[in-house]
Formats: sequence, structure tokens, C-alpha cells
Amino acid sequence: MKAYEGMQQKQQKQQRFTNPFTSLTEEIVFAILDFLGYDPFSRKSFSLICKSFYSIESRHRKTLKPLRSDFLRQILLRYPAIDHLDLSRCPLNEGDSWDVILSLCQSTLRSIKLSPSMFFANAGFSKLVINCSALVEIDLSNATEFTDSGAAAIAEAKNLERLWLVRCKLVSDIGIGCIAVGCKKLRLINLKWCLRVSDLGVGLIAMKCKEIRSLDLSYLSITKKCLPPVLQLQHLEDLVIVGCFNIDLDGLTNLKQGCKSLQVFNMSNCPCISHVGLSSITNGAECLSQLNISYGPTVTFDLAKCLQYFSELQSIRLDGCLVTCSGMKAIGNWCASLKELSLSKCSGVTDEGLSLIVQRHQELRKLDITCNRKITQVSINSILKSCTCLTTLRMESCSLVQSEAFVLIGQRCQFLEELDVTDNEIDDEGLKSIARCSKLSSLKLGICLKITDNGIAHVGTGCPKLTEIDLYRCIRITDVGIAAIAHGCPDLEMINTAYCDKVTDASLELLSKCLRLKALEIRGCPGVSSVGLSTIAQGCRQLTMLDIKKCQNITDLGILQLAQFSKKLLQINFSYCSVTDVGLVALASISSLQNITMLHLVGLTSNGLVAALSACRGLMKVKLHRFFKQLLPHSLLDHLQSHGCVFQWRDKATAQVETDPMEWKLPLG
Repeated sequence: MKAYEGMQQKQQKQQRFTNPFTSLTEEIVFAILDFLGYDPFSRKSFSLICKSFYSIESRHRKTLKPLRSDFLRQILLRYPAIDHLDLSRCPLNEGDSWDVILSLCQSTLRSIKLSPSMFFANAGFSKLVINCSALVEIDLSNATEFTDSGAAAIAEAKNLERLWLVRCKLVSDIGIGCIAVGCKKLRLINLKWCLRVSDLGVGLIAMKCKEIRSLDLSYLSITKKCLPPVLQLQHLEDLVIVGCFNIDLDGLTNLKQGCKSLQVFNMSNCPCISHVGLSSITNGAECLSQLNISYGPTVTFDLAKCLQYFSELQSIRLDGCLVTCSGMKAIGNWCASLKELSLSKCSGVTDEGLSLIVQRHQELRKLDITCNRKITQVSINSILKSCTCLTTLRMESCSLVQSEAFVLIGQRCQFLEELDVTDNEIDDEGLKSIARCSKLSSLKLGICLKITDNGIAHVGTGCPKLTEIDLYRCIRITDVGIAAIAHGCPDLEMINTAYCDKVTDASLELLSKCLRLKALEIRGCPGVSSVGLSTIAQGCRQLTMLDIKKCQNITDLGILQLAQFSKKLLQINFSYCSVTDVGLVALASISSLQNITMLHLVGLTSNGLVAALSACRGLMKVKLHRFFKQLLPHSLLDHLQSHGCVFQWRDKATAQVETDPMEWKLPLG
């Protein structure tokens, strides 16, 4: 009897401690993981719930972006189902690490992005293609040592559909010809900045790869000769010819018809193109929905009229163009109803012309009128009256627009998600009104000298979805205003308080509660010290970008906290801080670090710099004073550069004056 009771108690105890999650099927767990997305903290917490979840999560993960090659074997064994491998931040060589990838991923790998530091020979690419026969996507962008021999090896990937060769400057028409002949299933190829590729190479791609959907020829030395076969591609949807200065589209008048399937056409920075050439290349492109001719031809009546009957056109960018009055009137007569219009830095834009455009295109969702210094309240009234569904409005440096206009924006644009009013006359009343835009996620208020903590407090209360706020040089903002943002915007990911000299450690302590914070710019804030930075490091574990330049009260103590807690940091600028070799060497322990700017650090020595640079494994860019160039071992510089690191040497003297992007004079002392 006692034995029976003991057994019963044991069974009851087992039932009490049975894992309830084991009853979930793998499909249900996969669905949960899909919902979590790629948030590393959520996925890690989920996988640690129980052994079955740990095992299922390893089979669910399809993409991987390792930071170091040391643990590559263990990681790939942990995740056997990887089909996309991003090695852009993981410098490798053609030795053991490469063999590990080829042996463990050969049956599953479909997409790979190679680090620009991988200077593989022909044999390395041959191994990749032979071992990973399922490959459909290869990204070799910035592989500056990639040659025609490597291209010939890649050409053996018969199933390849997408190929990026951005800045592969040693590849010529010969290599491109090999790819054209071997990879006939290509749907996308990007040849941007492949300076040795000419009309011949582009023509071969067009003639041999009939499935091409997307083609980027930006900054190639090509002429109009290669365009007829390109425009005959029956499936071409996206064509980019940015900065192709030798193309004269006016000579294509003999084309019977353009590309019927073309949907997206970007010909920005092509100033020699007129309405005749534009008409020739777009003739018959009835599906054209996006057009970019920024920094190109003058927008005349004839040029605008040639686009009049493209009923599918939804987005056009005219940034930096001279726009005539007649051109604006013609845009106002288009059949299409635009969803996106960019007139950033256009000269010639007037109240009359802009009013005509918005009255016709009332379904606009995104409007950019940055640096249109001639428009006034009249234009803003027309925009707000006609385009009531705007989600994005960029109007930086519209200097003639008065403060009353911003009150109207808040009253009439309830769907706004992004607003840029940098360098404008907005005041607290305007911010109070804009705070009604509860969907606002991005707000840029740089150099808005009239706003105070009162206005920012309204934003903190009314815009709970805010993820980005720029307060650059808003000199009347204090810790009180930052507190309102920190409390009211829990999803904040980026904040810029550069040169807000009233901001102190108290602000950083409050911002440390914003657990999603990724980018923090506190340049030139003298009230900030290592104490505040330490709270950020401990609280904001997602931090990837940090600018603490000219925060002279930040010392090694703050940097040591960063090294301990900010394991995702990618970019840091700590020029003019009170940091020494101790802090720099500690910072080198962050394996994800890619970009460092460190100018005028009094406590920095060549020995400390050598130790730190030797320890950093993934550096891509380092900005230093030229003084150190002669003191660093050439072998160390050669090693880092061979792994993709770019050094930028600066000669700035302490007494110089720096001009920032907003054209403020900033004393460097």
C-alpha cells in the first residue's frame, strides 16, 4: 500500500513538473519564431525556455551575419539550415574558415555576401560555385581585388539569379562577358562603379541574359550604343544609369519603342539629357511608376509634357534641378496622380507653381521641398488644403515660412509619420499643434532656435510612436525636455542633442531607460560626463552608433563601461575627449566595432594605438591625425588594409575652424 502511494505521489510530482511546451508542434513554434522576427534578444530568450525550443530555433534560423571567424564552425554547426550567409563584417581568408563554410553549408546555401577583405584567387570562387550548387545570389560589392579570373569562376554558377559587383574596379568587359555567357538566369546585376566595363560588356549582358529584371549601370563609361539592346529586354523593370555622363539620349530618336516593362528609371546626375532623349527612352513604357532625374536637365514645359500621359507614374524626384514656371504648370496637368514628389534644393520653385502641382496631385503621401527658399505661407496653405493624407513632409530651411504655418501642419496632417522642419521658424505653439500627429515616428528640429522644453514636452506626451528625434543645436532645450521624450517615447531609437549645451548627465540617465536606443549623438555637450555615459552603456544594450566628440568630461571610465556592455557598437567618434590608451584598448574588445574617429586625444600614444588596432578584428574605417601615420608599423597598416580597413588621415590643427554640414562655424579648441 505504501509502495502504491509512493508511486502515485511520484507520478503526481512528475505531472506537476512536466514541461507544458513539449506539446507544441514544430510548426507552431516556427510560427512563434516568425512573429519574433530577427530581434536577437527575443530569439535568445525564447530558445532558452527549454531544450526542445533550443533545438527548434536552430533549425528555424535561415540567415546568419557572424562578426568573427573564430567561432564560425561552432555557429554553423548550431544552425544547420542557413541559406543566407552575410560575411560583410567577418574578415576571412581562403584557408580554414572558408573550407568550414563550404563543407557545412554546401547543401543549403542559396545566398552569400562576401566581405570586401576576401582577396580570393580564382580557385576560391571555383570552390564556392562547385560546392554550393544551390547558390542563386552572390554579393561581391567592394571586392576591389576581384578580377576577370574571379568573374570567370563565378560564371560557372549556372543557377545564379542576383549578382552585385559594386566597385569591383578590376573587372572588365572580358569578365562580364564570361558572366553573361555562363549565368543566363540572371535577373539582377549591379555594375555600379565597375569603371573598366564599357558598352561591350553591357551589351553582352543585355543580349545573353534575357531574364534581367534589374540593371544598375551607374557611373560606367558607357554611351548610347549599349542602350538599344538594354531597352529590348522584355522583362526589365528597374534601370539605373546614375552619373553616366557620356550618354546622349538625344541620339536615340531612331528607337521605335522604349522598354514596355520598365517601372523604375533612375537617370539622376545626367545633366546632358533633354526632353527629346527622355521621351525616346520612355516611349511605350506604360508601366513606369518611379522616375528620378535629380541634378539633371532643366524641367521645362517640353520635358514635363513628355511625361504627361504616364498614368501609372506615382513617384518623381527632381532634386537640384532648375524648374521653370511652365514646367511646374505642365506637371500640374499630368494624367497620373502622384504619391511622391521631391523638389529638394530645386531653384525656380514658386508659390504659384507649387500650388498648381498640389491642387492636381491631391493624393500625395510624400513631399520634399527642402531648401525652397522662395516659397511662403501661400504654398504651405495650398499643400495642407489639398494634400490631407501626407505621411512624409520634408521642408528644411524654408526660410520665408512663418511660425503660424506649423500650427496648421499639426491641425491638418493627422497622418504624418515623418516631419523635417530643420532650420525653420517653428516655436512651442507649432510643436504643441504637431504633437497631435500621434503617428509621428521621425521628427527633425535641428537649429530651430525658438523651441523650448515646453514644446518638446507636448511632443513627448502626444507622439508615443516616436523613434527618431533630431534636436541638433536647439540651444534652449534642457534636461527637462529630454525627460519628456524619454518618458513619453519608449520606442526611441535615435536622438541627436549635439551642441545642446544645457543637456547633462541627468538626460543620459533618463535616456538609459529607452532600451531600443541605437544611435546617440551628444557632441559638444560639456555637461555630459563618464557618469552619464555609463548609464547609457548599461541600459541601452542595442546601441550601435555613438558620437561623443568634444565631451571633454568623458574619460576612460565611461569608455570602459561601453567596452563591457555595448557589444553591438559599430561606430564611435570620441575626438577631443579625455580618453587615453587605457580606454582605447578596452574599446578594442568590442568585436562588432567597424568605424572609429579619434582626433586630438591628448592621452593617446602610438603604443596604445598599436595595441588597440592589433586587437580590433572587424575595423572598416579609422580616422586619425596624420601625425600617427609615421609612428605606426607599416606591417600593421598593411595587415588592416588587406582586411578591408580604410584609414583617413587628417591634418586638422587645434586652432583650426571646422565647418559643419549646417554651415555653422565650430571652434575646435
